[in-house]
Amino acid sequence: MKYKKYFRKTSLKQANIGERFLDEIAFKKPKNFLEIGVFHGVTARNVCELLHSIHKFDFKYIGLDLFGESSENSDEIIPSTKFNNPLKKIYFKYVLQKDPYSIEAVSDLLKKFNKNVHLIKGNSNKLLKKIDMSKIDYVFLDGGHAYETVKNDLYYSKPVLDNNNGTILCDDYNLSYAPGVKRAIDEFVFGNNFKSEIISERFAKIEKK
Repeated sequence: MKYKKYFRKTSLKQANIGERFLDEIAFKKPKNFLEIGVFHGVTARNVCELLHSIHKFDFKYIGLDLFGESSENSDEIIPSTKFNNPLKKIYFKYVLQKDPYSIEAVSDLLKKFNKNVHLIKGNSNKLLKKIDMSKIDYVFLDGGHAYETVKNDLYYSKPVLDNNNGTILCDDYNLSYAPGVKRAIDEFVFGNNFKSEIISERFAKIEKK
C-alpha cells in the first residue's frame, strides 16, 4: 500500500520508509491500534486506510498526543511544525483555518473513520497508564524522545506484548541527537527478555520470543 502525505508534515516522508512501515502493520493485521505521537495525523490516516482495507470498519485506532506545542513538550525533540511550502501555509491559515498540529485538524483528516477513531489529548507520561491496554494488539511509539518518556511509554505498553502477543514498533531507534530512545528500548528489551529487530535502520520492532 502506498504511503500518502495528505498535504501535511510527516516524519515518514521518504516513500520507502512509509511503505515499509505499512508493510509491517499489514503483516500483523491488528484490529486495535495505538499510536503514541500523532503529530499532523498523516500516519494515523495511512494506518486507518490500511486497517479498513483489511477489516472494513471492524477496527479501532487510538491516538495520543499533546496536539500542540506547550510547556509539557518544551524539553522534548519534536518535528518542526512550520511548513516550507507556501501553499500549505495558505491552506491551513486561510482555507482550513486550523493549526495542522491541533486535535481539530487531525480529527478533520480522520473524519472518514470517525466511528473507529479515538483521539486523546495529553501527555503520555500522565495518561498512558489510564488507557485500557487489554485489547490493544499493536503500538506505534513515536512520542516524546526523552529517555524517561520512552521508558514510561514502553512500560505501560508492555501488556500488549505479555497478554496479546502483540507488537510495539518504535520509531527513531538510533537517532543521534536523541540517544535516550535507543537506551530506553535496549533496557526494556533486555530487562524483559523480549526480542527486537531493527528495520530500515530506523524502527525497532519489539515482540515476545
